[in-house]
Amino acid sequence: MNPSRALTPSPRTLDIESVAHFDRLLSSGAATMHGWHAQSLDLRGRRADLQRLDPQGAIFLGCTFDDGVEDSLRSRGALIFPKLRGVPFNPYRGSLYSAAELYEDIDSTEYEATLDALVYQWSIMPGQRTSLDATLAAALHDHAIGDALDELMGNGDFAGNKIVGVMGGHAAQRGTTDFDDAARLGRLLAVSGFTVATGGGPGAMEAANLGAYLSGLSDADFAVALQSLAAVPGFRPSVTAWARAAAVVVGHYPSGTTSLGIPTWFYGHEPPNLFATHIAKYFANSMREAILLELCNGGIVFLPGSAGTVQEIFQDACENFYGAPETVTPMVLVGRDHWEHKYPAWPMLQSLAAGKVMEARIFLVDSVEEALAVVAG
Repeated sequence: MNPSRALTPSPRTLDIESVAHFDRLLSSGAATMHGWHAQSLDLRGRRADLQRLDPQGAIFLGCTFDDGVEDSLRSRGALIFPKLRGVPFNPYRGSLYSAAELYEDIDSTEYEATLDALVYQWSIMPGQRTSLDATLAAALHDHAIGDALDELMGNGDFAGNKIVGVMGGHAAQRGTTDFDDAARLGRLLAVSGFTVATGGGPGAMEAANLGAYLSGLSDADFAVALQSLAAVPGFRPSVTAWARAAAVVVGHYPSGTTSLGIPTWFYGHEPPNLFATHIAKYFANSMREAILLELCNGGIVFLPGSAGTVQEIFQDACENFYGAPETVTPMVLVGRDHWEHKYPAWPMLQSLAAGKVMEARIFLVDSVEEALAVVAG
């Protein structure tokens, strides 16, 4: 089962994720709100309409009402999930994150005071992973993110796009060949019309999102941006310095090409990068990984990495091994020596693929240009 669709509404339900949409429904002459799902909306000033309509079967998640309206709706059959107190995030949010939201005021604020850091701190408080309130809040949040991601793919910025995943190690430092290769790959993919999706973190993931984001620049300007970032090679010892260096580049080029990052607070010590324009950040790492693999309908390129990348290779291989022929997508491993000798995933992958449909869809190459040729072919 796709985790992002575990709670997908039936055809009789209607997701309402903006006040404007809610107002259009009010003005349509509807007599009932049956099946309406309103999420994180400020519905103050609509007392008369909310009291006029039959709310039986309606669901309100984290909405704000005029005094007394919530009790009236509940008494007449509406299901109302209240705002959760003491939680530093909105579990009913109706959209994905942006870097500007997660890193608000990073130019003048230390990373530890940003939303991203505060949520991570909340998630690792003693007992938080077993507390009913905390697990409920996290589950509601991840469902909301999955719903927003579905909307993005179905009717939003990525509708109909061919999405290619780029996986690779978080340890790739800015200014190194591995980082520059990943950035070049992201750029080549975006220029070729693909949407780039990554795990949303640092290292090769940041580089691929960066390459896509700056794909409209000249070669000279792209090289300058890479050089600028190299002044702060990694997020250790200071996430603040690392993020500020990225924020400077984003500030110089505020309208980059869209790409997707899907990070997780489970690995919250690895901060999300600022170059993914759409960030679907989850608490549940297993959900995040499954969704990322499923979205990559154009295949996945695996750059040099270690344990995490090896896990992703074989998670993708498992889906291709058991999947229907039409669901099998290309798997491209970059770096012969790395994947044949240092971490010999390639021989195992060949053994698994032998005699299967996926046998013709696995590739081992030496350059990102070759990887592009595979997914573009």
